[in-house]
Amino acid sequence: MTKLTVHSNVCDYIHKIHGEQKGKNVLINIDTSCKKVKNLSGIEVPKMEIFNIKDNFVMQKSQESRCCATCIVPSGIIHACWIESGFMAESIANDARNICIEFDEE
Repeated sequence: MTKLTVHSNVCDYIHKIHGEQKGKNVLINIDTSCKKVKNLSGIEVPKMEIFNIKDNFVMQKSQESRCCATCIVPSGIIHACWIESGFMAESIANDARNICIEFDEE
């Protein structure tokens, strides 16, 4: 099982994402207080539908859930799916520790 935390600091939410491989799918469960992201919990993501940005199962479900265009949770879900599916080594993710967007002050 892959577990990760997404800090949506702009929205002031913290999301706990759990991904578990189930055959050709990855079952995603999310502990969150965001109503839009909560709708994504319980989805079964087909492993072969997470490679492109445009034709991507997670992005489609995020759109249906009315997630904001700047929501970083879909990226977290995709990372969990990639690790669970073996497309990204867990050791690489552990070494990196986090992914970050910083807003620079001028």
